[in-house]
Amino acid sequence: MDLLPSADQLDLARVAADFLAEELPRDRIRQRADESSSLDPHAWAGCADLGLFGLSVPEELGGAGCGVEEEALLFRELGRQVAPGPFLSTVLAAQLAVAVGDGDLVASVVAGKTAVGLAALRPGGTFNEHRVRGDLDLIDAVDAPLVLLLGPAGAALVETAQLGDVQPVPSIDPGVRLAAASGVDAPVSAWLPAAVQPLYLRGLVLTAAMLVGIAEACRDASTEYAKTREQFGRPIGVNQAVKHKCADMAVQAELGMAQVYFAAVSVASGRDDAELQARTAKVVAAHAATVNAASNVQVHGGMGYTWENDAHLFVKRVEVLENVLGGRTEHLGQIIALPAPQ
Repeated sequence: MDLLPSADQLDLARVAADFLAEELPRDRIRQRADESSSLDPHAWAGCADLGLFGLSVPEELGGAGCGVEEEALLFRELGRQVAPGPFLSTVLAAQLAVAVGDGDLVASVVAGKTAVGLAALRPGGTFNEHRVRGDLDLIDAVDAPLVLLLGPAGAALVETAQLGDVQPVPSIDPGVRLAAASGVDAPVSAWLPAAVQPLYLRGLVLTAAMLVGIAEACRDASTEYAKTREQFGRPIGVNQAVKHKCADMAVQAELGMAQVYFAAVSVASGRDDAELQARTAKVVAAHAATVNAASNVQVHGGMGYTWENDAHLFVKRVEVLENVLGGRTEHLGQIIALPAPQ
């Protein structure tokens, strides 16, 4: 089995990377930090024009007809750029709409006209094909008419207007907008059982891909700084304490990307151990991103703690993504209970 990306897949990733660097530069996060939404409407429309929201939507429905493997490469680039906006929930909502046969919603999402926020139930909450009960945390749901809930049993779309008492809450990440919804007993407008398509596992893979992108971006930022920053007339990279840290960051990023590739193939091919591989990808990628984001701050020294430097953006986005669809402790507990790999 060849797990390396093909030339076409790498070309797709390069196109996405160039577009994101041009239209969603990291400095845009700081510029919009005090606005109600992190979403740049012009950039979001550009993402739609490039086909990012319909990458895995069938061609006859306006998409590119690709798979989760290509989506993972795209989300790796979104992570590297720390791109703001509800990319994860919007892309997954397009898949749900395709599966349930809602052509109008597919077209609206692919065209960038409908953004979908992500919702996470707090402890004690439940959801099924009929209703959502319990308190929710909403991620990037500002002005989104729908929110997506993901769980091992299935995925649900809920109209944001059906949620009760939606209140913004402060976010550690200036590129992410959070809100709380309480007293929820909302009807589900669309439901996709995991037996039909495991959207939860797909979400784990894509979240892990973003975390790997952050791990790689931190590696690259540190090595570049270590080559150019001089102390006592020599680049700081000649010091073992720095060069070894950069080497360790490279190893962490490679480990994460290897597991994400394999998890993407496992989910796409319906392997028996797809759940184990997807959960493992989230754990490995979250660890790599956490370690590399911290090391990036240290390599940059005093500059790494400043608002103008990008290092803090990586640290904060990792903190958010690590808890999306469950943290490392939760997944490790589930991994232990799963059968051995295929």
